[in-house]
Amino acid sequence: MKRFFSFALMTSLCLICCLPAFAQTKNSPYTESRESQKANRKQAKATKKYAKAQRKAQNKMFKNSQKKTHYPPQAF
Repeated sequence: MKRFFSFALMTSLCLICCLPAFAQTKNSPYTESRESQKANRKQAKATKKYAKAQRKAQNKMFKNSQKKTHYPPQAF
């Protein structure tokens, strides 16, 4: 019986000690500094802007290529 209670006590102590350590390893929004958060947002914004410009250029190229496929009417 003493072994069971000592095992249960050791298990509970281990779990009590491990839970705060596990909670600290999670990524919280406050782990990054404000400057790094700002830099990440700026980088995301620049990436989004670049992707938008790329899509616009691709659409323009596609439209121009479609315009050139229409042959002028032939006069007989």
